[in-house]
Parts: sequence; structure tokens; C-alpha cells
Amino acid sequence: MLRMTHLPDSFYPIASSADEVARAVKAGACFIQLRAKTEDRNFVRHEVRKALEVSRAYQSCLVVNDHWEIALDEGAPYIHLGQGDLLSADYKAIHRQGVKLGVSTHDHHELSAAQKFDPYYIALGPVWQTTLKVMPWQPQGLKRVHEWASLIAPIPLVAIGGVTTERSLSCLKAGAEAVAVVSDVFRHTASIEQRVKAWQEALRDSGSC
Repeated sequence: MLRMTHLPDSFYPIASSADEVARAVKAGACFIQLRAKTEDRNFVRHEVRKALEVSRAYQSCLVVNDHWEIALDEGAPYIHLGQGDLLSADYKAIHRQGVKLGVSTHDHHELSAAQKFDPYYIALGPVWQTTLKVMPWQPQGLKRVHEWASLIAPIPLVAIGGVTTERSLSCLKAGAEAVAVVSDVFRHTASIEQRVKAWQEALRDSGSC
């Protein structure tokens, strides 16, 4: 039986460090991902602990990317997995602990695979061309956002890839419940704090906390 779920916010920044998490949540971000791209498990655990401490202090929901075992150990409320991590992760343990699971998708095959893991939300990308990393997939566009949102309902859809404040509302109107952002917050010429405020202003009428 499909369950109706809702995300904590329509603004979903993705940080690469606990320090970035801290700056964003102190500025008002209430739904944020920590994506620590390193295999140093001791360092990752340290980062997760720091990020959880500050997110709890500011009543923000933290999502831990990839490192699901550490996330479970430390009591993270959300875990996000890419397609490459789905088969190696113990998703039954994730659900048994009451942790909400998000999964990345880029095509119909990956969408079908993701749905087998009972995800709390599904991310689709890249919606637009992104400069963050080289992607083997062409930009999906708003038409695909609308298609994905209809296919997975009532599971929430997160749109990611090339999303800016100017493009954000078009993603939500197409059916996404949230927009995930990296560069437009953490690699912008303005400060992280300024970008969080700008995003909150852009999404103030769309359920942004």
C-alpha cells in the first residue's frame, strides 16, 4: 500500500561538509544533505556527528548521502543513496530503524530499480545541464519532471541539476515537491547565508519553512 509522504521543505541544499551544513542551517535551511565524498570512514563519522549536532540544535532534518552504516550508527533521520549503493546497502535495516530513504534516478530503468526499495522520496536529475560534474545523461527537462512526479505519486519527487532560484518554481509547478541545490548555494559568489535567504525568498509561497 502506497503511503502519502511529505518532505520537510521545498528547498533542499546539498553540502559537502559539516561546516557548510552548519552555516546553512543557522541561516534557516531546515532540510539539508551532507554529501561527504571520501572513503575515510573516521572522517565521515566525525562530519556526520558534527552535522547532526548542529541540525538537531536548529531543528533541521539532516540527510546523509551514501554512508548508510555510519548514518544508522549515528541516528540520522534520512539517508540518500545513489544507484551504485542500492544493492550493497541493507535497506531492510534502514527501514527497520525508521530512517527515511531517498534514491537518485536518471532514467526509467533506475526509476524501476529505486521503487523496489520503498523510498521515502525519489530524486530526478539532471533537470538542466549542470557544471558540478560530468553526467552521462542529457538534461531531463520539465516535461520529464512532470512525467516522473505522475509515475511515482504519492512518493515525493526531488528535482536536481542546474536548478537556480529563477528556475525553482517551474520545477515545483511541474510536480516536484522539492528542489535540491549545490552550486547555487555553496559555489555562488555570494555567501552561503545570503543564498539561503535568497532561496527562502524565492520559495516563500511554496511551503518553504
